[in-house]
Amino acid sequence: MNTQANPALESMIQNAREMAKAGRAADAEALWRRVLEASPGHAEAVLVLGMAAITRGEPARAIEFLKTSVARNPMLELYMALANKQLGNTDEEMAAVTRALDLDPYFFPALLHKGMLLERLGKRRNAAQVFRDVLKIMPPRERLNEAFRTAVRHAEASVAENQQSLEQHLDAALAELRQKHGRSVDRFERSVDVMLGRKKMYQPEPIALHYADLPPLQFHDRDSFPWLPELEAHSDDIRAELIQVLAESRPDFRPYIQYPPGAPVNQWAELNYSPRWSTYFLWESGRRNDEHCERCPKTTAVLENVVPMARLPNFSPTAMFSCLEPRTVIPPHTGETNTRLIVHLPLIIPANCSFRVGHQSREWKYGEAFVFDDSIEHEARNGSDELRAVLIFDVWNPLLSPAERELVAGLMNGVRDYYRAEP
Repeated sequence: MNTQANPALESMIQNAREMAKAGRAADAEALWRRVLEASPGHAEAVLVLGMAAITRGEPARAIEFLKTSVARNPMLELYMALANKQLGNTDEEMAAVTRALDLDPYFFPALLHKGMLLERLGKRRNAAQVFRDVLKIMPPRERLNEAFRTAVRHAEASVAENQQSLEQHLDAALAELRQKHGRSVDRFERSVDVMLGRKKMYQPEPIALHYADLPPLQFHDRDSFPWLPELEAHSDDIRAELIQVLAESRPDFRPYIQYPPGAPVNQWAELNYSPRWSTYFLWESGRRNDEHCERCPKTTAVLENVVPMARLPNFSPTAMFSCLEPRTVIPPHTGETNTRLIVHLPLIIPANCSFRVGHQSREWKYGEAFVFDDSIEHEARNGSDELRAVLIFDVWNPLLSPAERELVAGLMNGVRDYYRAEP
């Protein structure tokens, strides 16, 4: 109902607000009930009456009010979570807080509530990860009421406790490797310090691990990769297999960006679950896709016998055909770590396509591979009216010693095992 076209309803709303400000809670609630009778599902009335029922310890009544709302918003879903918390319905509570964060991934009270809920469920490590995000997005402390300040102090303590626990876990997980290689691998130890927040490192900006003292080279010199010419010599065979897969199995190409509901998609909103950037994996996170490899035997043979793909259990190699639809831009972003580099072999390259790493831009040229550090900000553009496709795979940064590669594998899997171990 349009309250502007209903002076009586607008008057009740204003009077209810004024009564609440004056501390006349009971009178305000009674007036909000009249508003709801006159305008079923009125969003503000539903929220006020729902919160009042929660405050009185009447969660079932609160849910009845909240379900009638004509609008869905993060606050309403948070109230749903609070009501279900009182009822002890943890599944419904998690579903509600997830919906709140789906509507607004940066909604501070909902993110805080999610951390507290995970903690109640015994998932203290996952809770600490959420609390870490809470501390990043929280409003200035002086703007928080005392209840929120207390909750933030709890979040800080949880993050600090988890940090200490993770450090102890990694010390144990890496003990054998450190004994084998010694602590003389200084870059590795400084990288662990950075990962655990004990030290700060500047550009590049990888998501997971920034390894110390690796030169921030945007595009690497071809001379460091003597196998590139042999890779390029197989371009026609690889392109032919790609074209056949595109013709016969286009549905097997899946969207590269797939963020779950409630996750902050940031620059990926437009491409999240979109086929405009799709991939056909031959290897993914260290696992070989046998079906796809069997369909591309010549490409697979090159990847297995010609190029030294990075081998890091549960993480690498990753090798894929990457397709960018016409008039599509992959926005600026960074990869997970500078310990490995990315190789592009251009296969289907229409005009008006470009690729930027840092401040250097290049055009893809069919059959001319290049190697770059994806921990430095990069972006891709297809400004044409045709499909663009490249073969992408990862290799170790050649400046890492064999010992460092093994240590990095131990570190990455130590972090992975730490979080996966929680029931």
